[in-house]
Amino acid sequence: MHLGHSTTITEFIIIGFSSLREYTVLLFIMFLVVYLVTLIGNSVIFLTIKTDYQLNTPMYYFVSNLSVIDISYTSITMPKMLADFMVENKTIPFAVCIIQMYLFLSLGATECFLLSVMAFDRYAAICNPLHYTTVMTKTKCILLAAGAWLCGFLAPLPSTILLLKLPLCGIKIQHCFCDHPPILQLACTDISFNVAVGSSMSAIVIVLNCFLVGLSYVKIITAIFKINTGKRRKAFSTCSSHLIVVALYFGSITFMYIRPKVSYSFETDTLVAVLYSVLTPMLNPIIYSLRNKEIIVSLQKNLQHMLLQTKS
Repeated sequence: MHLGHSTTITEFIIIGFSSLREYTVLLFIMFLVVYLVTLIGNSVIFLTIKTDYQLNTPMYYFVSNLSVIDISYTSITMPKMLADFMVENKTIPFAVCIIQMYLFLSLGATECFLLSVMAFDRYAAICNPLHYTTVMTKTKCILLAAGAWLCGFLAPLPSTILLLKLPLCGIKIQHCFCDHPPILQLACTDISFNVAVGSSMSAIVIVLNCFLVGLSYVKIITAIFKINTGKRRKAFSTCSSHLIVVALYFGSITFMYIRPKVSYSFETDTLVAVLYSVLTPMLNPIIYSLRNKEIIVSLQKNLQHMLLQTKS
């Protein structure tokens, strides 16, 4: 594909964890285990919610959407990362790299919007419990989820289009997968405008959703302190899982995408990337299942049913 002047890039080389080559097998096993745990954990949560009518509520509908995002999010990058551990030639076609980058950014933005939607759902459930079923109808839940997906896939378009117009002089991506900041580093022209646009779009998505989540929880906490102690504990428990996920996810992506320069050290960027792209999707189902009695009960019921079927 032609990219400005006389530079033609057909493929990139992923540098990956080049400084840890002696630990290649260990890293492969570690990432494979994390990927499998992520796939199994999120799939179990998704199937549990879809097969248990008692979990047919707005909160769990959004949790099932989160599971789909996390499965997709990791599946965009992890198979290629795992393959690269086993081969010397760590190349990726130009078009595939750009698609990987766009989908990765889109799903990341979608998760931001979905976490805001989930915060609104908790606000409606705790602050307006008597009107909750009329406020959070099935149609409204579908529209809110669809809106999160749509906004998520629109957000990275400006950065992606501007990147495609840059003349690229390098082919070695100093990262473990195709992401916006490391690809920008390959440009042989001034990238300050691209960095500004990328950081601004990221800031809009992150700050807007942080504000919406924060506003919801200010109202939630205010409402919680007005109810009796028994109900207060239950209300806090339903929100704590969501808050942990929000803190983990927003903290890492804020560091990665809202900053005045395109990159810090390769090691720092890679470490942060692993945190939000690998560990967070793995931890989400663990956080939601271990801190949620309804999901635990449903999982136990399904497990008992499977054991009875096996014995018979």
